[in-house]
Amino acid sequence: MAISNIRYGEGVTKEIGMDLQNLGARRVCLMTDNNLSKLPPVNAVLNSLAKYGINFQMYDNVRVEPTDQSFLDAIQFAKKGEFDAYVAVGGGSVIDTCKAANLYAASPSAEFLDYVNAPIGKGKPVTVPLKPLIAVPTTSGTGSETTGVAIFDFKELKVKTGIASRAIKPMLGIIDPLHTLSMPERIVANSGFDVLCHALESYTALPYKERSPCPSNPMNRPAYQGSNPISDVWALHALRIVAKYLKRAVRNPEDREARASMHLASAFAGIGFGNAGVHLCHGMSYPISGLVKTYKPKDYNVDHSLVPHGLSVVLTSPAVFAFTAQIHPERHLEAAEILGADIRTARIKDAGLILADTLRKFLFDLNVDDGLAAIGYSKADIPALVKGTLPQERVTKLSPRPQTEEDLSALFEASMKLY
Repeated sequence: MAISNIRYGEGVTKEIGMDLQNLGARRVCLMTDNNLSKLPPVNAVLNSLAKYGINFQMYDNVRVEPTDQSFLDAIQFAKKGEFDAYVAVGGGSVIDTCKAANLYAASPSAEFLDYVNAPIGKGKPVTVPLKPLIAVPTTSGTGSETTGVAIFDFKELKVKTGIASRAIKPMLGIIDPLHTLSMPERIVANSGFDVLCHALESYTALPYKERSPCPSNPMNRPAYQGSNPISDVWALHALRIVAKYLKRAVRNPEDREARASMHLASAFAGIGFGNAGVHLCHGMSYPISGLVKTYKPKDYNVDHSLVPHGLSVVLTSPAVFAFTAQIHPERHLEAAEILGADIRTARIKDAGLILADTLRKFLFDLNVDDGLAAIGYSKADIPALVKGTLPQERVTKLSPRPQTEEDLSALFEASMKLY
């Protein structure tokens, strides 16, 4: 198991200046995005840096849903700055961008594709020492503060991919629930769906004992190892919090208990999936995001069309879990019960349908777009969506049930409409 150190509590952000002082940091890179740079979370970090006299440079040009080019821009900034520590304040996009900047600045002779996951990149192991990175998440979704994964859109292939290595995980995640109070409703919902799928996918992933072959050297052990007894604990706990608090957090921005609980659930699910991995919902989500046409979600202040990551993941979830439930149906049934299904008279062979129906009701209650058709896709797009899923072997191979191209086509088709 590999996880970052975590510090949790209202107002803990004020300690970040002391942390950097304790590290002896002389030149700090502070990364965030344009919108956040004007909001309270960044302000809280800036106040702490000023109070402890920390010398820093700010990069606020992170792209929401980053691309290879936006990663490269941030990497350029990091290489020039010769920083000895990094602070990322934002959602997964900011934290992932900062991980990549730290990695390539520490490895200046590396080509960009050297560390990108195979088969798109070379997937080389990271052997260079990285600088300390402190992550301050402002959404309750990606769990990026606990994982060694950085995701981006590879524009040339119109597909999302990423870098996965334990070496890039933050040294410390500062989980301050005050930062979630400025999140608009749809961002709370979509980031919450990411937590939901992280928990469901890591709990139902191929068991770690069935992964093969064993790596020849522990250094080559993948970050994503399959479902395992420790990840299971975190995944189930995160799922229970989502069931209890996500609707409350979306509907009432003043519900501090719900928002604080979802902020923790994000980290819990991150610890689970950061070691177990995710599977088909995530593998299929990458082309859904990458091939976006004109969709612009409510509450996102961006100048480009995008499908928020949590939305792209959750839209296929009813179809995916109906498909995977043939394997380990009892786990699928247990998840359905946690999410509110009455399973007292349920037959084990109906586990997939019961979980799918439970998810549809959950999404309907939260006003989620009615399937892929509602965000601009049609049957004509299915071959391209399948083609974009095929390279995502790092996650699709963790599905408990292997899938053919025909299976993927059927799953996309079943996800065109949800209700």
